[in-house]
Amino acid sequence: MPALNGDPTMVSLQWYSDATRHLRRLNYQIYAHALDGTAVKNAEASFALEPLGYLISQRADPHIKRHTDGYYYFTASVPTYDRIEIRRATTIRGLASATPKVVWTKHATGPMAAHIWAPELHFIDGKWYIYFAAGSSTNIWAIRMVALENSSANPMDGTWIERGQIVTDSDTFALDATTFEHDGKRYLVWAQEDPSVVGDNSSLFIAAMVNPWTLARPNVRIARPEHAWETAGFAVNEGAAVLERNGRVFISYSASATDDRYCLGLLTASATDDLLSASSWTKNENPVFVSANGLYGPGHNSFTTSADGSIDVLVYHARNYEKITGDPLYDPNRHTRVQRLEWNADGTPNFGVPLLNGANTIGE
Repeated sequence: MPALNGDPTMVSLQWYSDATRHLRRLNYQIYAHALDGTAVKNAEASFALEPLGYLISQRADPHIKRHTDGYYYFTASVPTYDRIEIRRATTIRGLASATPKVVWTKHATGPMAAHIWAPELHFIDGKWYIYFAAGSSTNIWAIRMVALENSSANPMDGTWIERGQIVTDSDTFALDATTFEHDGKRYLVWAQEDPSVVGDNSSLFIAAMVNPWTLARPNVRIARPEHAWETAGFAVNEGAAVLERNGRVFISYSASATDDRYCLGLLTASATDDLLSASSWTKNENPVFVSANGLYGPGHNSFTTSADGSIDVLVYHARNYEKITGDPLYDPNRHTRVQRLEWNADGTPNFGVPLLNGANTIGE
């Protein structure tokens, strides 16, 4: 039968487990392999079933937002790092077959002309904003954060206005901006090279916001790479995502190089604490989400919920193989994946392990 995610190159297999008698569903890619010359001559072939199970192929740094209009909106890094796309659907699964629309393309020269990374879509005070990172044509590693604005009710319509670079206390490598509102105040969390710390590629910072593209002072560092699992290949804390539950504010983040060692860490603060105080944040000593089950480098996540709000959903990217040729940043096969986010008895999130067919845990 056709694949549940609408991909015409895939099929769905259905069967009953003898032990549970529950219907299980998996998506598989089918490849035909000739056994030998005789088999080819006789038009026979063996078929190998290779499980894939991702939501959207070749989309890293995924961000899914469920809006009050009933749609889920999806943005992510495209492998060519040259544009920003948005797609939308009424279900998370529907995003897989939704047609993406290019809403912004990199500049030909100057700033915002290279390495268009990790766009996030947010609705703030009646307008849409996209935060992303970009390099320059003269220095592709001069990565800085940028904001776009759109006053249309549908972010796939209207005009996106460039609000320009989000200026921070230090003019250094900066990326992965995300925003959230807490107790009536809006905050930005991002990753940035801290000039006061030698050897760190990026640390996590937080600041209050004057408006959706302007930061208040001070910029406060709340985490830096310090453990072995945060400094494998590169000393990195990046890709923050915010989740508020059970009287606490949680920030997940990604650590280490973007190969199979990439993983998620977690910061926690009480909802009643001063979020602009570094002492309010506690870091888990160990990573909370690491490579497993044939999925490698899970990271740069976001959070969303089922349509009725009853299920928390973890959105992330991972590869289906461990070994990479060349720089992992330019390997295109970081696929968007989703799975249910569970909760521990103490009210903290339980990320579990990457599931090969995690989409089956979130319902339709």
